[in-house]
Amino acid sequence: MAHAHSTHDHGHGHDHGDHGDHGDHSELSEMDLRVRALESVLTEKGYIDPAALDVLIDTYQTKVGPRNGARVVARAWVDPDFRDWLARDATAAIASLGYSGRQGEHMVAVFNTPQQHNMVVCTLCSCYPWSVLGLPPGWYKSAPYRSRAVKDPRGVLAEFGVALPEAAAIRVWDSTAEVRYLVIPQRPPGSEKLSEAQLADLVTRDSMIGTGLARAPGAPA
Repeated sequence: MAHAHSTHDHGHGHDHGDHGDHGDHSELSEMDLRVRALESVLTEKGYIDPAALDVLIDTYQTKVGPRNGARVVARAWVDPDFRDWLARDATAAIASLGYSGRQGEHMVAVFNTPQQHNMVVCTLCSCYPWSVLGLPPGWYKSAPYRSRAVKDPRGVLAEFGVALPEAAAIRVWDSTAEVRYLVIPQRPPGSEKLSEAQLADLVTRDSMIGTGLARAPGAPA
């Protein structure tokens, strides 16, 4: 289910503390507390190995992270045939690079252009393409982001530091358990001579969710 939004009727002035990554919040959410309590009980009963759990989390957080998705984006930037394949069948194109969802979810790639910016949200829970982006950020799972991304995407983008031209439309895509979206950001100017690996370094997690843009060459990571 996709939501298309006008570029002229979104207000501003919302609380910048809505996004966990942008505030200085140290309190755990109710869900985090429940997960930690469950981990403790399962560990005490010997059902899970804390070391194995740490390896699993580290794999998604540091080894997968957004790096798999960044490689997909970089390939799409340099290879027109792969870009076309990604547009036709993102699940197969992404799998060809060795990345596939553990739950068999269907992947859809949406491409940013000067005329349209795409942004992803999961309004019902926190469905997220783990296989290409790693662990979801805290703000992605938060109720404020999930509600406001649909109602006021331009305002939300402004809080992430993204100012789009007024003429650019914003389209919000609603992830589900069956369909996960990957935003293909625009290739930044000045990157024409970079290698595919160097281009991948310009692709951020937020740019593949649509709450950010790809970094300009030479910009700090």
